[in-house]
Amino acid sequence: MMADEWFADGLRFTCTSCGNCCTGPQGYVWLNAEEGRRIAALLGIEEEVFRRRYARKVGSRWSLNEVHTEHGYDCVFLDRQSEPEKAVCSVYEARPAQCRSWPFWPENLLSRRHWLTTKRVTPCPGMDRGELIPAEEIHRRRDTVAPATEE
Repeated sequence: MMADEWFADGLRFTCTSCGNCCTGPQGYVWLNAEEGRRIAALLGIEEEVFRRRYARKVGSRWSLNEVHTEHGYDCVFLDRQSEPEKAVCSVYEARPAQCRSWPFWPENLLSRRHWLTTKRVTPCPGMDRGELIPAEEIHRRRDTVAPATEE
């Protein structure tokens, strides 16, 4: 960690289960082979069935499918029905690193300005609220986001 890093004192973040990070314009929820296997196992289906139903190949990488809703393009696993006033991940225990690391993505951590822009554009009501996440933990989460490759 660099002492002059803008988030050296940590950042506050608490998920509010709003679902805003799981919807929006069309995009990608990248996952690697192991993440796909974990989700398939959680769903109790074969990996091939999981990929056919819930994922798509984009070049050499895999992304979860999206469903067009009144909110935008929701991740196929975003559940807006189970809990009133909340949007939750139906595969939370096996969600990909891209999801587990939100909002500590490298592009969001470039500067305070980038962080605030993400907070406003997403919009993410949990950013700058709640639990103080130390810089070491932010680095750990950020560094789990790596390009997904298919094995």
